[in-house]
Amino acid sequence: MKKVIFYFDGFNFYNGLKDQAEIEPVWKTYYWIDIVKLCNQFFSEGDSIISVKYYTSKPINKYKSSRQAAFLGANKLINGENFTILHGQNISKNVLCLASCGKVFTTLEEKRTDVNIAINMLLDCIHDRVDTLILVSADSDQIPTIQAIKNEYPQKKVKVYFPPRRDSYDLTNLCNPVVFLDRHETKFKAAIMPGIVEKDGKKYTRPENWQK
Repeated sequence: MKKVIFYFDGFNFYNGLKDQAEIEPVWKTYYWIDIVKLCNQFFSEGDSIISVKYYTSKPINKYKSSRQAAFLGANKLINGENFTILHGQNISKNVLCLASCGKVFTTLEEKRTDVNIAINMLLDCIHDRVDTLILVSADSDQIPTIQAIKNEYPQKKVKVYFPPRRDSYDLTNLCNPVVFLDRHETKFKAAIMPGIVEKDGKKYTRPENWQK
């Protein structure tokens, strides 16, 4: 049985969903999905052991942090060891406005996610914990990681799944054919979690505005 690990760039994935939802509001309902169930639909039942590593950072905004915690908590409660959360860090960054105002604005920048993904992909190959690696991101910063795996572990398969409204010419050339997740809406629909996920005394509720 093949060991398959999905490596989700959470920031890239979630913002892709948001961009898709601006065009098709129904996609807002897919914010609340069982990630492992979504991934399982891309493989024949019983042929593979699917696990997901989800890389993200905790938002500084309390409301956004609460929504993210509910989503991650529900997925962990449902999937146990098959769903792993790895946190990076959001840091404040001053950006100078290039328009006539010349003001300095403070924005957030996510750090460590790219490095965490790269290290985990390589370590999983080194320790033979994976047969097929699937990167869910359109971030071309992972090209050196994929090239290293292809060179050092040619027996391993590396695939790329693009989040909605995201793509990369360079990643497509390196890992063609790629999968465009926005072409698989039926799989998202089938992976929607119940409005309330409850087990072993824990309870997570879908945020009210995560509906169309």
